[in-house]
Amino acid sequence: MAVGKEIRGKIKSVENTKKITKAMEMVAASKMRKAQERMRAARPYADKIRNITAHLSEANPEYRSPYMRDVQKTGGATKAVGFIVVSTDKGLCGGLNTNVLRAVTNKMKEVQAAGGSISAVAIGNKGFGFLNRVGANVVSHAIQLGDAPQLDKLIGPVKVMLDAFVAGQLDTVYLCFTNFINTMKQEPTVEQLLPLDGTRLQQTAAEKKQYSWDYIYEPDAPTVIDDLMTRYIEALVYQAVAENMASEQSARMVAMKAATDNAGTLIGELKLIYNKTRQAAITKELSEIVGGAAAISG
Repeated sequence: MAVGKEIRGKIKSVENTKKITKAMEMVAASKMRKAQERMRAARPYADKIRNITAHLSEANPEYRSPYMRDVQKTGGATKAVGFIVVSTDKGLCGGLNTNVLRAVTNKMKEVQAAGGSISAVAIGNKGFGFLNRVGANVVSHAIQLGDAPQLDKLIGPVKVMLDAFVAGQLDTVYLCFTNFINTMKQEPTVEQLLPLDGTRLQQTAAEKKQYSWDYIYEPDAPTVIDDLMTRYIEALVYQAVAENMASEQSARMVAMKAATDNAGTLIGELKLIYNKTRQAAITKELSEIVGGAAAISG
């Protein structure tokens, strides 16, 4: 029964794997709820600071922040492009990282086909490893973020990209992350972060009709508006990381549930094979006994 022993070993191995994936599924479900609460709690702040930024940009048209410069009016075609790539630190979350990195790769190919240069900031270990493998110019990175996004770990890498944009070294900056839709659906997103355009700061028609905004700046308009723009961009990056973490835990829970179900199916198939093999061995032994008894009696 060497074959039967081997099958029993495989069944035991798959059962142990099933226990691990079930435990990981339960852990991911617990972390998912916390990550979704964090993500939803951050959304109102991002929306509010967007409205304030929009009002300030409308209220002081004589000063325009360098974060809002128009590339098409100042330099023609985009030549230098930056990417802030948000990914996970760990794997076992299905195709989450694969999908967003595929979207990043497609966008990078478009830039390179147009003759543009690329620099990147990696947030998350998986994206950092991918960018290094493809030979991208990684100017800064942030990894090992833990289960909750921490702004102090994100400000440094993001500031490198912001300073390069203000200095004119970059024409456009894209933010790449996975947008959380629901537990079963996460959408890879590549959106323009800089320069800030009307789609990001656009007010509704009702707001424009009902209110007229004016501000007194202290110490001056450039200081206030530039600082607010910086906070706004940091809020966008923070929100992207929060969305990505919620997506990660949801994708991991679904992936581990699928792995647990597949392990159960495999165990059933192995047990069926084991029983058939055992039955065949018993039938063979009975046949040999019957044959031997017939030979003796004959």
